[in-house]
Amino acid sequence: MSTSEIDGIDDSVQAELNELRESIDNIDAAVVHMLAERFKCTQRVGHLKARHHLPPADPAREARQIARLRRLAESAKLDPTFAEKLLNFIIAEVIRHHEQIADAPRPPRAD
Repeated sequence: MSTSEIDGIDDSVQAELNELRESIDNIDAAVVHMLAERFKCTQRVGHLKARHHLPPADPAREARQIARLRRLAESAKLDPTFAEKLLNFIIAEVIRHHEQIADAPRPPRAD
């Protein structure tokens, strides 16, 4: 038995399964591209923070974002706890990037 087809499954069921999986694959691709865009923005934030000696983390902003995302998840019929876990994972990665940016040597300013 392969992972993409089950022996003896009705052709119409297999076709619907394939169609749904294709939609899932497209959504996964969109999620990856959206995350890439999000990280491009957060990288810019990290550089701005580093230039102005701001801390990599902003707990107040993070708390507001978590509350906002939980509300969005509820209205979208998505488990808010799952949404919070996902955002916490993303925030941890953003902070890690900001710390790396802040720790990187910067060229001297040409004032």
